[in-house]
Amino acid sequence: MTQKANEAVIRCDGVWKIFGQKAESALNAVQQQGLTKTEVRENYDCVVGVRDASFEVQRGEIFCIMGLSGSGKSTLIRHINRLIEPTSGAIYIEGQNINEMSQTELRKLRAEKIGMVFQSMALMPHRTVLDNVSFSQEVRGHDLQLRRENAMRAIDAVDLNGWEQKYPDELSGGMQQRVGLARAIAADPSILLMDEPFSALDPLIRRQLQDKFMSLSAEMKKTTLFITHDLDEAIRIGDRIAIMKDGELVQVGTPEDIVTNPADEYVADFVAGISKLELISATKIMTPVEQYEQRNGPANVDSWPEAHPDHSLDDLVNLSITTQHPVVVKADGKPVGIVTKNALLRGIQGDVEEAASLKH
Repeated sequence: MTQKANEAVIRCDGVWKIFGQKAESALNAVQQQGLTKTEVRENYDCVVGVRDASFEVQRGEIFCIMGLSGSGKSTLIRHINRLIEPTSGAIYIEGQNINEMSQTELRKLRAEKIGMVFQSMALMPHRTVLDNVSFSQEVRGHDLQLRRENAMRAIDAVDLNGWEQKYPDELSGGMQQRVGLARAIAADPSILLMDEPFSALDPLIRRQLQDKFMSLSAEMKKTTLFITHDLDEAIRIGDRIAIMKDGELVQVGTPEDIVTNPADEYVADFVAGISKLELISATKIMTPVEQYEQRNGPANVDSWPEAHPDHSLDDLVNLSITTQHPVVVKADGKPVGIVTKNALLRGIQGDVEEAASLKH
């Protein structure tokens, strides 16, 4: 995962979007009476797209917004560069309220700081890969040499060298998607907005592009807001995940938090089939050494297999099958926790609190 500088690059404060001619009246009714999405539609002929969304995306973070069709995730991402105006609330990019920007300032923001990647790449069929990738810079008035240099760097970054003179219909679906990613990063924006960019691809190609995107994001230190309906994808690539339902963010947390401590039954249903082996870390299920020794006496950890606090359940299983002893978790060379076989089994079941309590 990427390193953060604890700096909010994107911040949404109480963002509402209600579609319809009576949006303001509907908003007042929702806020005062707590109307549901269905009640708003029946009483005001309006649709609640986003409901009081507040979150921050830190510099260099991949922040995934995940939800089913109609949950509001695509509506929300289009607020970030003001393709959609909020009914209420504010959106900040690097501390600046974009609702207050002039059209000139907004165009500059979109041109210089934000790159967008969508499921449909909308590549121009009469242009080569190179010309497609460099098109946005052409529109901005960059000279030919500069935009071609930038485009070739982006093409190289997505492993399309040798294909720059090909046309879109000569490329596979995965290659076309990489052209779209290259087009977004060619001007080196600090923010990427990605709306289900890989959802139409075959599983193997999709995973390859996820890997490529994650390595590029880390290497180029991009701050990314990534929309997906696939929880496996969100868990795999996201530093943090926000789960949406009916326009509302019902839970925001790390993949480990979401899977091990779902906020409600809706989230619990989503994560029910997710494997815990790569998500839950030793820190979550270990018992502090002092607590372990209070219950079991002095621990002869010198002969026990060692793990790092960030090691996954899968790592712990591989260590545990070689011995009858518990696993000692060390940080900076010092024992900080103990993972017993019973705790490990509880962790595999997803019962993290039970695992950490060391009940037998």
